[in-house]
Amino acid sequence: MKLILDLDTGIDDALAIAYALGSPDAELVGITGTYGNVTVEQGVANSRRLLEILGAPGIPVLPGIGHPWGKREFVRKDASRFIHGDNGVGGVDIGAPEPQFPADREEAIAFIADQVRLIGEDLTIVPTGALTTIAEAMKRHPEVARAHIVLMGGALTVPGNVSAVAEANISQDPDAADYVFRHGENVTMVGLDVTLQTLLTTAHTSLWRELGTVAAATYADMVDYYIGAYATMSPDLGGCGLHDPLAVAVALDPTLVTTLDTNLKVDLGGRTIGDEARLSDPVKNTYVAVGVEANRFVGELMARTLRLFDTK
Repeated sequence: MKLILDLDTGIDDALAIAYALGSPDAELVGITGTYGNVTVEQGVANSRRLLEILGAPGIPVLPGIGHPWGKREFVRKDASRFIHGDNGVGGVDIGAPEPQFPADREEAIAFIADQVRLIGEDLTIVPTGALTTIAEAMKRHPEVARAHIVLMGGALTVPGNVSAVAEANISQDPDAADYVFRHGENVTMVGLDVTLQTLLTTAHTSLWRELGTVAAATYADMVDYYIGAYATMSPDLGGCGLHDPLAVAVALDPTLVTTLDTNLKVDLGGRTIGDEARLSDPVKNTYVAVGVEANRFVGELMARTLRLFDTK
């Protein structure tokens, strides 16, 4: 399967990149940049450097829209800075260059549309941050709405993580998220309902450290920071949630989750909820993950990253 990852590259996005590159059943054709954990500029710089560390510098990384629909700028939240560090990767020095471009070059939109036309059904788009670029691509190029989209975001059966009902990625741009849920023809939502059931601990990162490679040490340092942030904010969990890599895993193996078929909307508070106007519509366009084989997924993540990191 061919993948485009649409990332706001913080720590779990970095894990999503590693999962994709470590998967023999995946071809990562490109990364597009959104905002959330960090700015588009910082996220693109992080993605490019991580690809170099992981031995895949030729994969294109293209910036997308840098702010929500109807706004002129994106303001990074203090919580994002705390969870992901000032540079988005836990303060680990990965050698990412200072961003050299404005956030609104928008090459990502044309790239996504071109790849949808070129690849067709074998392409899956995996957004893990604000959905502005994906929504704008659908709006400008209607064929993008036919692409398979597996997004990390939302909360249907559990509380949100930025309010009682809203999840962070969806709340960054509720209008854009609503557009994707209403217009996308094949959308899988991998939200907090399942991602907070998948956890990584320092016992896992110690296995990476034993490899003694640059990639392994880099990822262990980043994820240990992430685990520490979770220990402060959600001490009862016992590890860090594997939000973004789970979305990549589900794109490659949908049997990892059980889903509820429905039609969703997003209200202005960022809540993902059933669309009452489409309750009787027999055609359901969204598949919400409500159960996950957590142990199998974590095992797959460790197997794939250990293979990848062992040679880098």
